[in-house]
Amino acid sequence: MRLARLASLLLGVMLLLAAVPASAQAPPPYGAPITLEQAKKVMAGAEAEARKNGWNVVITIVDSGGNIVLVERLDSTQFGSIEVARQKAWSAAAYRRPGKVWQDALAQAGVNLRLLRLEGASPFEGGHPLVRDGKIIGAIGVSGATGPQDDQIARAGVDALK
Repeated sequence: MRLARLASLLLGVMLLLAAVPASAQAPPPYGAPITLEQAKKVMAGAEAEARKNGWNVVITIVDSGGNIVLVERLDSTQFGSIEVARQKAWSAAAYRRPGKVWQDALAQAGVNLRLLRLEGASPFEGGHPLVRDGKIIGAIGVSGATGPQDDQIARAGVDALK
């Protein structure tokens, strides 16, 4: 099973590299995993944005290896958003790109439809890598509102890390 997952991930990376234009800037490298204190800052920024706008969401913070560090489900948020937020965060960490990159590429259809085969790539707004000192230390995923609203909340979390 592990070999199959590794082969699928390798295929996904190859497809990703083929889909990214040569002029595109390479994503930042991985760094040390996010600390709990850093994750709490990200969570606080994202939660404040969600509450300010009255959006009930799930916010997930993962480390640079895609492991969950923090999860918060605001009151009255549908439980289905727990897994979606995790997937958005994992995808942003694993592929070192925001979910909107996949969403925009798929909207162009054509050869970009092969991106649907990328194992674990979440083609939705609301997932962002967390970068510190030029290196990815983790990612945030938000689910429960509209795509643009999820993304706004996630960006507030990203900004809180700075």
